Amino acid sequence: MSGATGLPALEARLAREFELIGFDRPAWVRPRIAWGETALDVAVIGGGQSGLAAALGLRREGVVNTAVFDENEHGMEGPWETYARMVTLRTPKHLNPIDFGVPSLTFRAWWEAQHGADGWASLDKIARGDWMAYLRWYRRVLGLPVENGARLTRIEPLPGEGLHRLHFAGRAPVLARKVVLATGIQGGGEWHTPAIVRDNLPRHLWAHTSHPIDYAALHGKRIGILGGGASAFDNANHALSQGVAGAEVFMRRKALPRVNPIRFMERVGFTARYPALDDATKYAAMDAFLGHNQPPTNDTFQRAAAWPGFALHLGAPWLDVAEHAGGGVRVTTPQGHHDFDFVVVSTGLVSDPALRPELGEVADRIARWGDRVLPVSRRNALIDAHPYLGPAFEFLPREGVDGAPLHGLFAFNYSALVSLGLSASALSGLQNALPKLVRGVADQLFLDDKDELVADFLAYDEHEFLGQWPLAEQVA
Repeated sequence: MSGATGLPALEARLAREFELIGFDRPAWVRPRIAWGETALDVAVIGGGQSGLAAALGLRREGVVNTAVFDENEHGMEGPWETYARMVTLRTPKHLNPIDFGVPSLTFRAWWEAQHGADGWASLDKIARGDWMAYLRWYRRVLGLPVENGARLTRIEPLPGEGLHRLHFAGRAPVLARKVVLATGIQGGGEWHTPAIVRDNLPRHLWAHTSHPIDYAALHGKRIGILGGGASAFDNANHALSQGVAGAEVFMRRKALPRVNPIRFMERVGFTARYPALDDATKYAAMDAFLGHNQPPTNDTFQRAAAWPGFALHLGAPWLDVAEHAGGGVRVTTPQGHHDFDFVVVSTGLVSDPALRPELGEVADRIARWGDRVLPVSRRNALIDAHPYLGPAFEFLPREGVDGAPLHGLFAFNYSALVSLGLSASALSGLQNALPKLVRGVADQLFLDDKDELVADFLAYDEHEFLGQWPLAEQVA
């Protein structure tokens, strides 16, 4: 604990740093009133790391009439206390994704305030629970306007007004000029469950890794896990730590994935400069990226493999899945039959605006990568379903379609991957992505009101200089 100063001292230092750099800037956005209600300048959907940082970034730009809405209860935003089951984050500890260059707002400053510089030096990777604790502190110390228990069900465009009416489950609608969908890795589509599982098994016998799973209730049971990515091994390790007797991972590939392309992208500026690439190059790069199944970290693999109940089956796709006569699940692979009490699916996600219920009224207007005519040798259906976004994460309309209902909608989630690279829901990309989003939202607000703002500027006649000549004493 050498050098630990405590959080109160850090918070005082943070307030001073904000003061020194003039972080909080004057509000300038004109209020928009409709039907007797003042519309939010920006509604941020999602109160995880991306949503919190977006709200702070907008405040720095003088956009202060904002609110963040999250469907989860206070302190449970994002994946960290729900479906994320890794022991530590996969990203390096030194990344500073959401601090906007303010030293005392970094995770390192928060950690050292409690554990000292020696504690930071001895830290290998950030524990998942510690990252969530930092996010809770970040929200509290910044006083960010988050409303919990607010699940967005529908975005209703009001194009003639330049507004969107946001409908939430169990609460009154809200008017907003701009809507930032900071909805994480699944917020641009849905988690994928193969039909072989979804159609053949009753719901109580399977779960996707994105679902809440009570592994403690499976104590002494055997589970099968489909998928060879990082989350499969995270879940295997977590299940075994909760007393599951056996956790067996099945991979279609005949060899474990070994290459993590994110590490290359972090090292060479690829993360920051990716948006500058032409469309054909982006397509080729993302085709290669999606071809790599993100491998488990070495420590996660070693933890999982060390359990007596762990097994790995390579070259073992699931050919058939059926409810066993005894009440469990029988999985058939090229190697034979495997019987389990429960199975878990770790098969990734699909990004497509058509899969999002809140976008139901506008999804057919949104441009996709599949709408682009590109000089590529083969099409990738996963890429083609992604929205084709503008440089500030804004939705763009399909050719020949009225884009007015899309104006003011921003996809700051994983569906931005193809258009803008590692960005909205990847810690590796947030540092570069946040300024693009914040600047784009603020620019759009300004341009929407440019006629009034410019008219006010031309009529501006507030006297700053109050001197006169000759001086009064000279006249006397």
